[in-house]
Amino acid sequence: MENLFHFYSFIFGLLIGSFLNVVIIRLPSNRSLTFERSACPKCGTQLTWFHNIPLLSFLFLKGQCAFCHSRISWRYPLIELFTGLVSYWIFPDLVTLENLGIYLFFFAIACVFICHFFIDLDHQLLLDKLNIYLLVLIIPYSFFTYHWLHWLLGGVFGFGVPLFVTWLFYKIRGQVGLGGGDIKLFGILGLLLGPMGIFFTIFLSCFVGAVIGLLMILLKKMTKENPMPFGPAILLVASFQIFFPELAHEVQSWFF
Repeated sequence: MENLFHFYSFIFGLLIGSFLNVVIIRLPSNRSLTFERSACPKCGTQLTWFHNIPLLSFLFLKGQCAFCHSRISWRYPLIELFTGLVSYWIFPDLVTLENLGIYLFFFAIACVFICHFFIDLDHQLLLDKLNIYLLVLIIPYSFFTYHWLHWLLGGVFGFGVPLFVTWLFYKIRGQVGLGGGDIKLFGILGLLLGPMGIFFTIFLSCFVGAVIGLLMILLKKMTKENPMPFGPAILLVASFQIFFPELAHEVQSWFF
């Protein structure tokens, strides 16, 4: 029974991962997520249901479109597989009606993070629609889980500190340091992580972003003049804090 439950949770994650691919592709261009049928991005031919089976269709088609034989990006099956593994990991052996909501909450957080991550890589945008969805998830959870000072100060600091730093950077350099999506994401995460947690998010994400940027420059994948999406660094650090809280608290104690 236990193995069967894990199998179902993995399949559930694969199906959600297939939908996340749709969100990542269509949301930045305001295309319909539900009423527009899937089609090959190269030849535009509409796909049938057996061309959209998570993981299996990619394997059966050998990574090619069934019609024009253009290559299918490895990102699609990798996102499906990763989401399936996240679902397998998040949902424990025993799920009851009492705790199902908590596990769905954390799985939904992970799904938003996945979409944010790849959309920011592609378009350097942290979309308001995803931030609003994240806000709707976090507000009731934080309200009923934490003391009001935790989420209130966390939200104020998470939004206010990056906003002030960005304003100061603009006054000194005449350039915008952080995008509005990054600032909003920090503010929303502050409602969940609290004031000390969000300070750690800001500090560590800046460090992670700087290391990634330096590596990209050394590998000649970008130059100093190229803007780098900062969202992935924020999301990696926030994922570490949310899904591995004990280890994150231990690391946080080294700095604060």
